[in-house]
Amino acid sequence: MHRHGVRQMRTGWADGPEFVTQCPIRPGGSYTYRFTIQGQEGTLWWHAHSSWLRATVYGALIIRPKEGDSYPFQKPKRETALLLGEWWNANPIDVVRQATRTGAAPNVSDAYTINGQPGDLYNCSSKDTLIVPVDSGETNLLRVVNSGLNQQLFFKVANHKLTVVGADASYVKPFTTSVLMLGPGQTTDVLITADQPPTRYYIAARAYASAQGAPFDNTTTTAILEYKSAPCPAKGAKIKPVMPTMPAFNDTATATAFTTSFRSPRQVPVPTNIDHNLFFTVGLGLNNCPPGASRSTCQGPNGTRFTASMNNASFVLPSNFSLLQAHQQGIPGVFTTDFPANPPVQFDYTGNVSRSLWQPIRGTKLYTLKYGETVQLVLQGTSIFTAENHPIHLHGYDFYIIAEGFGNFNPSRDTTKFNLVDPPLRNTASVPVGGWAVIRFVADNPGVWLLHCHLDVHITWGLAMAFLVENGVSELQTLEAPPADLPVC
Repeated sequence: MHRHGVRQMRTGWADGPEFVTQCPIRPGGSYTYRFTIQGQEGTLWWHAHSSWLRATVYGALIIRPKEGDSYPFQKPKRETALLLGEWWNANPIDVVRQATRTGAAPNVSDAYTINGQPGDLYNCSSKDTLIVPVDSGETNLLRVVNSGLNQQLFFKVANHKLTVVGADASYVKPFTTSVLMLGPGQTTDVLITADQPPTRYYIAARAYASAQGAPFDNTTTTAILEYKSAPCPAKGAKIKPVMPTMPAFNDTATATAFTTSFRSPRQVPVPTNIDHNLFFTVGLGLNNCPPGASRSTCQGPNGTRFTASMNNASFVLPSNFSLLQAHQQGIPGVFTTDFPANPPVQFDYTGNVSRSLWQPIRGTKLYTLKYGETVQLVLQGTSIFTAENHPIHLHGYDFYIIAEGFGNFNPSRDTTKFNLVDPPLRNTASVPVGGWAVIRFVADNPGVWLLHCHLDVHITWGLAMAFLVENGVSELQTLEAPPADLPVC
């Protein structure tokens, strides 16, 4: 179980991803997560971090100001957490197992949900659509979480403006928008004022699908913002809510306008003297099947198997020990520390990529950082097979997103775009489709920390790596000892 976005300072054993910081909890077993939340306020969430179990195992984690403190905005009359999810008619574990067996892309979801309910536009759930009540004139706080497994989502409330005040449990410089775009893992806190004629308005979410030609769930989930002073309908009648006009599923311009609007509320301490200048390519690939392989296991494009990688390394989880356990106990043979700081081969990342570069190398490779070192990481999307927006999440850390753009990152040109004054502090960055994002952080939390795409099908295929952050010199710079009830493999 992972508390997404919690820093877990020195408590990596409580982070939760299977075979990274712990072995999975066995059926009928138990494990107590012990950690302290410090210096974070706002909306995070928790979810299972084993295979695709988080399809249904997730919830909101709300961190309120300390007693005596207040929000940096007028206190809302009420707060509502809205968790956007995906629903499969099949067992999601069967869906991913079938994809792993065949090498093909998994089936897409059958519906999206808001707090577990698909909403009015699906026949099965119109009676159970979530109602969010409001009084005319009041300002409320909506805590929006994309808990979906494999899909970025646009979010709107019909006829209402949204003032963004927080994201990933950090406050932001407020800005007003009519639409949000959240990648899986991201949270956004918005103020909404009930300033429209009193009636019923749809809250709606639908796909932002940036991968050209790839299938996606083209449905829309809804909840209802209902003014309590709305006139009562005639007996037996229903007032049909007002529907927002949603962006087109491939509206990258709207997604980009939203993601580039974020700023920290004030000047922030962005690391400037960089110890590790890293460049990671992120994207999909295809593995050729070995001679004699069954066609039933090679159902990707042209008889291949889908895969994914960072810097041409497709991440493989261990199975006998967790990475953190192997590091802390000095167990050999579980991982290597040779994850490349740069792509092994430079190429036109977002152009036509040679097929010789489509096949990554499988392995469990980590990158080592000394305690206190500073990191700049360029996340470069690739067009191997298809370009796509990738929500990249770093465990154990928040980071500053100092720039993003399209095409291939060019240091001589694109460093002029760096915001070193008030960039947003996030834990999940949306790397633009066919583009790049640059993040910076200080390695001040010892342990083994997963960096991965939060589209679960991509982490299943290997779009991940892990940082090994060494202990510092004092107790407060050292990983705590593992708890006695840590699960064994």
